[in-house]
Amino acid sequence: MAVNINTVYTTVLYILNKEQRGYIPPAEFNSLAVQVQQEIFESYFPDGNQLNRVNQNNTQNDTEFFNMFKDNAYKLYPFEEETSFTYNVANTGWIYGGSRPLYRIGEIISTYNTTNPQYDSVTQVSSKKEYTEVSKSKLTSPTNQYPLAYITNAVVTVGSSPQVLLKISPKPDVVKANCIVNPTNPNWAFTTGTLGQYLYNSASSVDFQLDTSEQTNVIIGILKYAGVIIRDPEIIQVATQDAAKVEQNEKS
Repeated sequence: MAVNINTVYTTVLYILNKEQRGYIPPAEFNSLAVQVQQEIFESYFPDGNQLNRVNQNNTQNDTEFFNMFKDNAYKLYPFEEETSFTYNVANTGWIYGGSRPLYRIGEIISTYNTTNPQYDSVTQVSSKKEYTEVSKSKLTSPTNQYPLAYITNAVVTVGSSPQVLLKISPKPDVVKANCIVNPTNPNWAFTTGTLGQYLYNSASSVDFQLDTSEQTNVIIGILKYAGVIIRDPEIIQVATQDAAKVEQNEKS
């Protein structure tokens, strides 16, 4: 389940009002919501590495619902996608065709279905320098069974932003990859009432894509930035201390 954006916004407003610390309009709240969600999302990767080391040392609980490494990986499930890539003749490579921005590319499967035998091959990713050196060598040249790739960017349409491009040797017939995509930006949408007040519009709003267990972290993170906007160092201090307590509790 996702974190409800209206719950977060009303909680933040309640705390600020209770402490008489000011007010955050929807536009500023939405900007902070995007920032905080991205920070929490990106924290899963260094946290995951740390928890994996702990897991390998057998120093954490491994029961069904209390394995911290698995719990952290579970939070990434909404962002995992198996994505097809489309061959682009002009750039002689494979272009990501998904609608959401890529964050990381995982396992790449290159399919060779016009050969005998056919292959669905896990593709090794290398640097461009290594790719060039290996491809030129007769002894180490990539094969359908052991293809090689490197990841770069290319401008497919003039005036557009660069897109992720996979260079794969030998050229496969189909390319798919397990990817991590960036979260969709949260947005608290509203209509304006007869008195000029903001009325929550659930149909047009976008919730946080984070797991519900992150709700406290989201609220604390937004309060921390709210202190900067409102210029109240006490809010920043309290929110930072609370965030540290939550993080310490999760990792202890």
